[in-house]
Amino acid sequence: MTVDSFHSRLGSLLHAFIRQKQAAGYPYKSSIRILHCFDRLVAKEFPKETTITKEMSESWIHLKPEEHPNGLLRRITPVRQFAKYLNGMGHNVYVIPEHIPNKQIKYEAHIYTDEELKAFFYAVDHCPISPFSPNRKYVAPVLFRLLYCCGLRSSEARLLQCEDVNLTTGKIVIRESKGWKARIVYTSRDLLKVCREYDSIMESILPGRQAFFPNRYGFFFSTSTIDCWFHTF
Repeated sequence: MTVDSFHSRLGSLLHAFIRQKQAAGYPYKSSIRILHCFDRLVAKEFPKETTITKEMSESWIHLKPEEHPNGLLRRITPVRQFAKYLNGMGHNVYVIPEHIPNKQIKYEAHIYTDEELKAFFYAVDHCPISPFSPNRKYVAPVLFRLLYCCGLRSSEARLLQCEDVNLTTGKIVIRESKGWKARIVYTSRDLLKVCREYDSIMESILPGRQAFFPNRYGFFFSTSTIDCWFHTF
């Protein structure tokens, strides 16, 4: 990322802030996208500002008035962190108060019964061929089994590279785990067999691919796509 990728007069400061986060070991990928959106807002509505003002922050908060509180929190947090960073560097900026949004909505975990799990994986295994996502019929059954059998997070599974999955030993290296810490898991023998069969199919479709679970173009699937699949099944 370069300073040129930002358009407001906060660009060089945003760049320095992101570099500090990455130097500390944080991937900061989703937050970078949010800060780019914030930068575009500042460039459009506050083109002469070189600091974060209350008016600017309020404009950012009310950008999506019907937004879910959890979505608003995800959007506010990087901007609040950026403002705190600037304050620590000696800049006089406005920091969005911690009580905004008022309350994060927390969800109760649903524990699936055996029958529900059977029904879910039946739906996954019989998903129709999609003209928009032709690899889904091969990817979904294996990806969701890795989530269930190995305790992977959705982001960990979708970002697996082929080199991370040892199809001889069943060893899987998770490089971008929570807190940016790597960890290792192992598949069972039956799941390893499934992974080998899947890899053979995908190698014939996309030889030499990097992503273990590639989309039609060979890239990683997005988080929203995996979420959509889950709710559909």
